[in-house]
Amino acid sequence: QVQLVESGGGLVQAGDSLRLSCAASGGRTFRRAAMGWFRQAPGKEREFVAAINWSVGSTYYADSVKGRFTISRNNAKNTVYLQMNSLKPEDTGVYYCAADSANYYSSSAYAYWGQGTQVTVSS
Repeated sequence: QVQLVESGGGLVQAGDSLRLSCAASGGRTFRRAAMGWFRQAPGKEREFVAAINWSVGSTYYADSVKGRFTISRNNAKNTVYLQMNSLKPEDTGVYYCAADSANYYSSSAYAYWGQGTQVTVSS
């Protein structure tokens, strides 16, 4: 049984940084290479934040986070990270890690999801 466990969320002020982690376990190799981060603010739909190709390391970002967020992975630890700098109040939401997809940007394409971690950015 594949599990994705996020950590690293919290309450910060605008301009601060956070690093989220997503550890994959379950002993199964994902068939498809995309791993991504999505977020959901209260009353809004879940939206794409960033994704990475687990195999070759190529990265993809939403326009709203380009230049501020960096996604990376450590294959030896089966972990994906999201470094978030210059945080803004509009970055507030529950951040979800997702894995096993052929489409980087579409939430419906991902097979596995974590439970989410709350990020709150105060102004």
